[in-house]
Amino acid sequence: MGRTRDTSKIFTTAATINDLNSRIVISSASPSSLNSNGRLWIDTSTASAPVMQIYGSNSFRNPKLTAVKALGGTKTTSGAYTIHTFTATDTFVANETLSVEYLVVAGGGAGGTSNSTLGYYAAGGGAGGMLTGSSLNVSAGSYPVTVGAGGTINAGNKRGNNGSDSVFSSLTAIGGGGGGGGGDADATQRAGANGGSGGGGNSTAGAGGTGTAGQGNNGGTGNGTWQVTVQSGGGGGGKGAVGSNAPSDGVGGAGGAGSSSSISGTAVTYAGGGGGNGNTSGGAGGSGGGGAGGTSGGTAGTANTGGGGGGASAGGSGIVIIRYLT
Repeated sequence: MGRTRDTSKIFTTAATINDLNSRIVISSASPSSLNSNGRLWIDTSTASAPVMQIYGSNSFRNPKLTAVKALGGTKTTSGAYTIHTFTATDTFVANETLSVEYLVVAGGGAGGTSNSTLGYYAAGGGAGGMLTGSSLNVSAGSYPVTVGAGGTINAGNKRGNNGSDSVFSSLTAIGGGGGGGGGDADATQRAGANGGSGGGGNSTAGAGGTGTAGQGNNGGTGNGTWQVTVQSGGGGGGKGAVGSNAPSDGVGGAGGAGSSSSISGTAVTYAGGGGGNGNTSGGAGGSGGGGAGGTSGGTAGTANTGGGGGGASAGGSGIVIIRYLT
């Protein structure tokens, strides 16, 4: 035998039980009287699939249920957009087909080193490759997101390590090239590495690395002659500009400028190249997280910008941002 629950012990608002009952109608026809905002009608005209509607704006309407379109990363909103920001490797899960905008930035390359004490004539690292776009269609499903780490240095006259790639869906941003090292008999160590943007070169014999088309630019050439004159390092390339050549003996070249994106809801510049070192002065880091060069050691690239490291310094990690209309 069924029981009838005493609802008076559940509802403790000012509304009486009779008032509550008057606001809920179970019927096969739309109620014709006492319509007021918030009134609930359960339409039983199709017995196998009753439909619930709520009165508002002078008519009964289906209640709007907000679906969770996607998961993953740090989720925020800005205006009409939902934004997923990934600063570490994770998974983007689409619960329906979406048209998304994206920013994918790889890790920046590390600057080169010179002498066992990380001396003054090493080149700057190239910025991580940067990809942007809109109207990328993704079907419902899971998409691994890889956020590339910044490159690390190799002590003792060596070229810096490249940054790691960042990946989302079919998109791969290439890690930035390491900057050339100084004083090594192996000329390949004095040249900047190729990457998303190329690393700077050390001395006039050390050419800047080559950037990847559509992702970044070339690194600059160094100055001075190995074992003859004072050397200096060229700047690493950035998304928006090539790295500067070292202007004179002992003066480091500036890192190439990065590029701005407002996908997060605020304009932020990413993927700047690292400045080269020199014993007189170091080159400035490129806008967008590029580390500055120095006279003994530079500054690391900024985390989650893909900035290249200044001479003798690590590159900054990358970032992935995805957004779509809410």
